[in-house]
Order: sequence, then structure tokens, then C-alpha cells
Amino acid sequence: MAAQRQGLAPGMALADARVRVPGLIVVEADAAADRHWLDLLARSCTRFSPHIVPYPPDAIVVDIAGCEHLWGGEAALTEAVADHVEQRGMAARIACAVTADAALALARYARLPVTDEASAIRALPVAALGLDEEATLGLVRAGLNSIGAVAARPRAALAARFGMEAVRALERLLGEEERPGSPLRHQAPLRFERRFAEPVAHERAVAAAFAELLAEGARVLEERGLGGRRFRLTLDRSDGAKRRLAIETSAPTRDPALVLRLFDERISALADPLDPGFGYDRLLLHIPLTEPLAATQSALDDAEKADGQLAELVARLSTRLGPGSIRRLVPQDSHIPEQAQLALPAIHCPAPVRWPAPRAGEPPLRPIFLFDPPQPVEVIAEVPDGPPHRFRWKRKLHEVRLYEGPERIASEWWHLPASPLPLAGGAGGGPEAKDSPSPNPSRKREGELTRDYYRIEDVHGRRYWIFRHGLYEEKALPKWYMHGLFA
Repeated sequence: MAAQRQGLAPGMALADARVRVPGLIVVEADAAADRHWLDLLARSCTRFSPHIVPYPPDAIVVDIAGCEHLWGGEAALTEAVADHVEQRGMAARIACAVTADAALALARYARLPVTDEASAIRALPVAALGLDEEATLGLVRAGLNSIGAVAARPRAALAARFGMEAVRALERLLGEEERPGSPLRHQAPLRFERRFAEPVAHERAVAAAFAELLAEGARVLEERGLGGRRFRLTLDRSDGAKRRLAIETSAPTRDPALVLRLFDERISALADPLDPGFGYDRLLLHIPLTEPLAATQSALDDAEKADGQLAELVARLSTRLGPGSIRRLVPQDSHIPEQAQLALPAIHCPAPVRWPAPRAGEPPLRPIFLFDPPQPVEVIAEVPDGPPHRFRWKRKLHEVRLYEGPERIASEWWHLPASPLPLAGGAGGGPEAKDSPSPNPSRKREGELTRDYYRIEDVHGRRYWIFRHGLYEEKALPKWYMHGLFA
């Protein structure tokens, strides 16, 4: 593996790892994210076998009994699995064996590829049994350093000294016992089909058949407690031509009437109208994207009804005008004003976020209207690092009556480049140190300068949001910009 080639190994101290790899990037382990990724990877392997068992934190067992001939044999199937994992940016050690425990042990401890399974299993270290640390240490102290040495001992003696779990683990490795796993559960895909004995070209007949498909899909979704977010309709003509239509909703739904209206919007927005030709002989409805949708009770007020109407309106407009035409502001965890929210397609966003409202009687700290990009202004201040006294914007001079600030916003420190470490030979004042200019840590790039924001009110009562881009110790002549207007 790449880490092992650079001298890294599991269990190594962080200080030792940094010595071996000075540019090592360290990230806190996220067990939940690893488990989620392992589950996704396991589900993607269902193309090779219907029986997939994930073994957290780092293994997946694929039962290929009865499946290898579909891929041209065991070797070809193993190569296909390796390519599949590599395409997803992962490196894998793959081994085949009679039992799942033997395959896991070979993949973790054996030298791959394995030519003789029985010999390779007996040459494995006793750690391949998967026993606890105390039992493994006891086997080593007894002189049993390999699986073959353990297998040569009487089973009754092993059970008396190390417990029946050691005997069961040995039998699983040797193929004498199979441990049942918990394979991933698979639900049938949400695909609903209508075939016609004779091609159907009448619009009402096609619409009636499609309505029946939607009603059937709604019943299945209700049984599973789901709602559809994406629906695809495929119309097969009798001459072999296919026409595909797809719609999305801003919230999970299983209302056939709503989905039918969205498909009507989609069909009416087509540049090339649907041509049934000599008629359709098959309709196929596929629901590829679903989300949980629990039963709800109507509220006493109309808030829930209004949210449903808004979601339907977003879905209809997005279907008619395009997914990117209707956008919704989503808050982001950033104190940089232009990064505090993102305008994302409303059809892909969850329910509207309730933005925090300002306290009663207090003016808002941030304006609703922002300039993108901020507009330059000419400012006259009483002192260089003080608030604006007057400013010129769009060739008009504004006298400042009141101001509030500064509100200092610095660059996000985790995005700043790390300070270069001194070279080992540079501390002694060698020629490299004499000829190289000394870096100034106070100098920053233009995008990393500190901002001082002021809320300004001019003599006419108009309110502005102005900032000075950079401190005087960061830049010789900081510039001023107009970033927003208060209502």
C-alpha cells in the first residue's frame, strides 16, 4: 500500500509518522462516515452477487457461489471486483476461499495472490483467528505461532485452555464450519410496467394507463413509508423508438395527481411534441429516488398547507423553466458575508430553512441587499484607521452623520497557507540564508486581507454597509468598498 511504502504502519505514533513523512496530513477519524462508506461500497457490489455481507470497519464478503460462471470464472470475477473498487478511489486486497472467515483471513494476513489455499491458511499467524488479545498472546506463549501449529493440537486441549471460541474460529478457517452472516437486504426496484396487446395511440388511453401506473406506485410507496423525489416515464413505440420523460419534486410525494400535473408541465414544455406514431405498446414508470415520508396530520392552521402549496409551485416552475431557474438561499457555516449563503436549485433543496429573525426593536446587523462584487468607494477618514467621515460613491459625495463599527472579519485561518518551516541548513546563516529575502509574515495576499465593516448613515438618512479591505500593517494603502444597502 502507498502508506506502507513510505514506512507508515497501523498503531504508529503520530510523531514517528511525521518524521517519516514530513508533509503528512492528519484528519480525525470518523467511524460513522467510514461505516456509511463501507455500506455504500457493499451495496454497489450487488452487481456481482446478491449475497453481500459488510464486516466493519474494513471488509466486505461477496458470496460468489453460483455467480462466477457469469463473469467467466473465479479469476475474471476477482479482477472485475478489483476494477470496481479501484474506480471508486479505493485499494483492495482480494482473496477467495471456501468460507467467509478464511477469505477474510487470507485477505488480511496472507501474501497475495494465493495459489494453494490450504497451505496459505495453515501458514497464517494466530492473529488470523480473530480472538481477543489475551487468547492470542496465550497461543503465542504456548509456541503456537501459526494456524497450522494450532490445527495440529487436539481440539479438546484447545477448548480446555483457550475456550470453544478458539476451536470454532479454527474450524471456520479450515472450512469445517460456516459462520452465517447478515447480508444486505434488497428491496425490489420501483418499476411499474403496462404492456398493450395492440399499440395504443389515443391520448386519453395512454393517460389512463399512466394514471394506473402512478396509483400502483403510490400504493407501493405507502407500504414502504417512502415518497418519490424523481420519476421517469419511458414510452416504447411499436416501431422501436423510445421517448423518455423525467420530473423531480422539491419534497417527497406519493400523490398521483401532483405527479401527473408535473408530467403535463414537462410535456407542454417540450420543444419537440410527443409523436405516438403507430402507437405505444409499453409504458414504464421508474422511481429511482425516494425519501422517507411518514403519515402526517393536518395542522389546525394553514401553515402546513401553505408549505405543501409552495413545494408544488417550486416543482411546477422548475419542471416548466428548468431546474436552475428557481433557486433557494441555503445558510452556510461561514462568517464571510458572501459565503454565508448559497443560491441552490430549489428543486434539490430540502424544506425552507427558518432563518433567525433579529430581536424586536434592534436594527439588522447585515443588509439584505449585497453587491456582487463589492463596489469601490473613495473615503475620507479623520485618522487613517478610523471610520469614514465622508465618502464618494457613483460620483456622489455623501456626508456621514452616524456610524457603527468596526466589525472586524478576518480570513478563515484553516484556508490560509501554512508558514514554511525553516530549512535545516538555513538556521546557521549559510549562503542560502544570506541571498534569500526574509519573509514578512504580516504580508498577505489580496484575498486574505482583514476587513473592517462599518454601518453608515448619511445626512439624508440612507444607510450603507462599507468596509476597509486590509489593515495598515497588512497593506500600505487599503481600499474601501460598498458591500450592501440597508432597507
